[in-house]
Amino acid sequence: MLSIVLALIATALHIVLCFLAAPLILGLVNKLRAWLLGRRGAPLTQPYRNLAKLLRKSSLVPDTATDLFGYWPLAAFLALAVATMLIPGFATGMLTAPAADYVTIIGLFGIARAATMLGGLETGFGFGGAGAAREALFGVFAEGALLVLLLAFALLAGHTGLDGIAQTFRTAHIGISVSLGFALAAMLAVALTESGRIPTDNPSGHLELAMVHEAMVLEYSGRLLALLEYAGMLRLIAWMNLIGGIFLPFGMARAADVLSWPGGLALWGLKLLFMAVALSVFEVSRAKMRVFRVPDFLGAALLLGMLASVFLFVAARIGA
Repeated sequence: MLSIVLALIATALHIVLCFLAAPLILGLVNKLRAWLLGRRGAPLTQPYRNLAKLLRKSSLVPDTATDLFGYWPLAAFLALAVATMLIPGFATGMLTAPAADYVTIIGLFGIARAATMLGGLETGFGFGGAGAAREALFGVFAEGALLVLLLAFALLAGHTGLDGIAQTFRTAHIGISVSLGFALAAMLAVALTESGRIPTDNPSGHLELAMVHEAMVLEYSGRLLALLEYAGMLRLIAWMNLIGGIFLPFGMARAADVLSWPGGLALWGLKLLFMAVALSVFEVSRAKMRVFRVPDFLGAALLLGMLASVFLFVAARIGA
């Protein structure tokens, strides 16, 4: 009974921390990027201020939109909110662990992408349609790479639960390090594209809006735009938790052991900080990527995922 109560508290703490820290992570990335470019940059709390300002404004609905115009941002937000709650952060063994399946997470990311695309198509304007078409093209490669990685993780861990994958990778022997390296490179490429953090020749030039794929959300305003922007922030922290839980599982606390929580929380914060710094350096060091080059980028991720699966399969056959 005590373990269930502790797991419940750990789950609630994980959810609260993720939802509160999501805007802060974006603010940190933007601040670090500004420092690297020799600028002062906006304060860390700027994303909170942006959300508060949008929430005070009313939402305008275009005349050409249907009655579903206001539901697509909500659908995207809810899908990413559930994904953020399911993906383990500082601890394993939370109450959401049975539902935290890699296949489920892929599906939730896909739902969020589809909802954003349908929102872009609502008004019938050409720019939103072009953005939705571009997102559909990117999604084909991204989903393929994630499904190939699913095979690699299933071969290694024997199942697709994120808790089990984290525990298996924590004790993984050096013989599979090459395969894990390929898998990590593939997942990083997909994560950067999915979260809109690849510098591209987007018309606005804003990486903040690129997080929610600005071409599809230009007709949204007020509270609906706040939902989409917050969904983009949740997407970023969800990907960081996913990468950290699979490839950096060391130091994760156990939900049933309250004494391990402080260490797990501290290491979780350090992992998020490390990934925020790495993301900032990547954004500054990369020149703007032309949009038509992104499928090549994701194609390389798909190839790396296939190599990881092949190497793991060969290692398993040799071990047998």
